[in-house]
Amino acid sequence: MTNIYDIPLKRIDGTPATLGNFKGKVLLAVNVASKCGLTPQYEGLEALYREKSGEGLEILGFPANNFLAQEPGTDDEIATFCYSTYDVTFPMFGKISVVGPDKHPLYDTFTSAQPEAVSAGPMRERLEKFGIPVSPEGEVLWNFEKFLISKDGQVVERFAPDVTADDPRLVASIERELAK
Repeated sequence: MTNIYDIPLKRIDGTPATLGNFKGKVLLAVNVASKCGLTPQYEGLEALYREKSGEGLEILGFPANNFLAQEPGTDDEIATFCYSTYDVTFPMFGKISVVGPDKHPLYDTFTSAQPEAVSAGPMRERLEKFGIPVSPEGEVLWNFEKFLISKDGQVVERFAPDVTADDPRLVASIERELAK
């Protein structure tokens, strides 16, 4: 399996990066979008980050335009939106693809390591009910899916898009990983 710390990325400001700078921390990777019904989750993610970053949690935002073109902007436009609308202080990365033939290697690693998300069924059913095409099982379902990564770089859990930052299941999993 690919080491997540070595996969080339770029920060939202365009500078090259890897997750190597976050070794030894608990990571919550989230594919985000600015024009989605779930976009207000930025507020909860930022609150969680401010509460737990001192304990070793890093929330990592990965803008993706894979779902109904809900992240159409440039990296600069996305950054401006995140900083001015939600006062985001957690690390943001350049826009990537999280599904399909151009899926970024980081998300290929995430979904391979953790093919099932906690509570994905209800979200999948809602999308289907509205006639919205959904990704195949195992792929990222929608914006704001969350991957929890242990201090040693293992993808330990995955949460459906509608599992919010204050959901007791997510919080308990984060606290468990921080305590290790």
